[in-house]
Amino acid sequence: MRKSVNQRRALWKGLAFVSPWLLGFLLFTAYPIVASFYYSLCYYDGISRPHWIGLENYERLLQDPLFWKSLGNTLYFVALWIPLGLGFCLLAAVLLNQGVRGQSVFRALFYIPSITPLVAASVLWMWLLHPTYGLVNDLLRGPLDALNAWAASLGLSWRVGLPGWLSDPQWAKPALVLMSVWGMGNTILIFLAGLQEVPRSLYESAAIDGAGPLARFRYITLPMLSPVIFFNVVIGLIAGFQVFTQAYVMTRGGPSDATLFYAYYLFNNAFIFFNMGYASAMAWLLFVLVVACTWLVFKTSARWVYYAGEGT
Repeated sequence: MRKSVNQRRALWKGLAFVSPWLLGFLLFTAYPIVASFYYSLCYYDGISRPHWIGLENYERLLQDPLFWKSLGNTLYFVALWIPLGLGFCLLAAVLLNQGVRGQSVFRALFYIPSITPLVAASVLWMWLLHPTYGLVNDLLRGPLDALNAWAASLGLSWRVGLPGWLSDPQWAKPALVLMSVWGMGNTILIFLAGLQEVPRSLYESAAIDGAGPLARFRYITLPMLSPVIFFNVVIGLIAGFQVFTQAYVMTRGGPSDATLFYAYYLFNNAFIFFNMGYASAMAWLLFVLVVACTWLVFKTSARWVYYAGEGT
């Protein structure tokens, strides 16, 4: 009997300690999730009472050209950013893993962009990518002038101009991808940590068998790093579909809606047009899309992700 009383007392004490977290979770996580689903089925401007309209918001989404434009822009960003970013980060991690002098300094240099506030980084890149006085075009101007002069000496009429970057609809999305790849320092460190867990004996045995650097990278490094690659792909998918700050600060969705990403269009509907019900429907469709893509990656992971010792 005494034990039962003590157990109940301990239970109530535990609930008392965890209750602030539970209350915060219910108020700031669970309630907004449930409320957003309800609002997605209503006309709601954030001020007046919600008016039930059923699935009308979802039907309007499917007929909204800007919805499809924003979805296409986001898919373009994800499809370009993830492979380019992971490829760059893996290459940088492999180079850093070669025992170069000053490795800690290079780690810090690669990591600093990932902890720089995104708004500050966006302002910096607006200057770097300015078509007239930006540093990037200043660096490109000399080589392009030399290339154009060489083409003219051959009697060729074509000329390569400087990219317009953020002011050009064709270059705006690649510019934001470039800026986002620059900020992936944490991914480099994750790859570097994975590389340092690969047993050196595997490389030594492969070298004795005559395997070259590319063969060792393909048959040892990539399989042993596949769980890390899998993790970074999933995190990249989740982050890529939510890209927002770069477009908000640097381009405002332009030019010509070239950088009107899904999250930015959702933001406009919620806080510019005060169409909270429509924005809630967009949020739930985004959730379904991210879950579907993540499920697809998990479903295919058995074909390409190798876990050491899984067959033992």
